[in-house]
Amino acid sequence: MRRALEHIIATMNQKTPLSEFLPYQLSITSNAVSGRIALEYRQRFGLSVPEWRVMAVLGDSGPLTQRELTQLTLMDKVAVNRACKVLEERGLAYRRPNEQDGRSHHLDLTDAGTRMRDEIMPLALEMERRLFSNFAREEVAQFRHLLERVRGEVKDLDADDIDSGNFGVE
Repeated sequence: MRRALEHIIATMNQKTPLSEFLPYQLSITSNAVSGRIALEYRQRFGLSVPEWRVMAVLGDSGPLTQRELTQLTLMDKVAVNRACKVLEERGLAYRRPNEQDGRSHHLDLTDAGTRMRDEIMPLALEMERRLFSNFAREEVAQFRHLLERVRGEVKDLDADDIDSGNFGVE
């Protein structure tokens, strides 16, 4: 029994491939940050992460269709749909017909939604400031730049090359 326990502890202390896998590290870091921030939104304003993301994007972009919201937030369309529905039910957002496409609607913030977003943004920015307070300004700028580069690389990543065994081959 003791030998098995020692083996488990030794294995746990070793670096696993997953711990070195950057997409995994990005995911768990994002979840940790989003989860901590979401706790504040939920406690103070009764908002979930998807609801806040939709509000933030609408506040920045103005009226959008749910398809556009899905594309901009990179959230699942079911999560976007659910968030939009909750925001409408709470009187924080409203739909109006899309004049260019009669099959869809534009979602926008109501005055109450805009006021709530304007109340949350300073809190969100303060949380961001605290999160990165031990980083140099240059490190934060470099981190933003690297994240933008990763997002750009994701757009260019061709999964067919991975499946075919040609990944990385020119």
